[in-house]
Amino acid sequence: MTQQTEQYFSAEPSSKDVRRTLHVTLRGREATVQVSNGVFSSSRVDLGTSVLLRHAPEAPETGRLLDLGCGWGPITLAMAFESPEAQVMAVDVNERALDLTHANAVSNGCANVRVTQVDESGTPLPTDRQPAFCEPIDADETFDAIWSNPPIRIGKEALHTLLMAWLPRLKPNGAAYLVVQRNLGSDSLIPWLDDALGEDFSVSKYASSKGFRIIEVLRNN
Repeated sequence: MTQQTEQYFSAEPSSKDVRRTLHVTLRGREATVQVSNGVFSSSRVDLGTSVLLRHAPEAPETGRLLDLGCGWGPITLAMAFESPEAQVMAVDVNERALDLTHANAVSNGCANVRVTQVDESGTPLPTDRQPAFCEPIDADETFDAIWSNPPIRIGKEALHTLLMAWLPRLKPNGAAYLVVQRNLGSDSLIPWLDDALGEDFSVSKYASSKGFRIIEVLRNN
């Protein structure tokens, strides 16, 4: 990874925290957000996230929803806007990203958002190590939906560890939607996930657009 890319996946980015304002549209909703250096896609909504937000089905109206690898929060905000009665959890390894997601949720009136910091394996940090604006997450907490633009560039082994830390937390009849660039291994990830998750899950290609695949993970009854 380049030094700049590596910062996105660091708990504390080394670059200076210089915040900028963006005006974005997320599934038809306008939002004004803060972004900064050392956080993924700090100048726009990146193409993969745009593809996911364009093609993912409606989020559940209620229950618990998860944005895995939230960055500055475009997926989190889209879910929170669409499902104001649901609880939206945003997780990331990057403390600055979580600070931005929390601030962007507050400034856009999304009171249904919680943020939690995880370590490089995807395990939530203990309560006494969580930043002040973060909330702990129960080890047995499960989710009705998971949306993610996962950090492919951390490498295959680390990616597999991260996904297997969270996808098994889907509730029965829950669904996850992951956007992965085709030339970065989306087609090989589908059979790997199908095998790793086991017979309680089904994994398939849900949509394709602009060089990206959306992978659907369904948990059976």
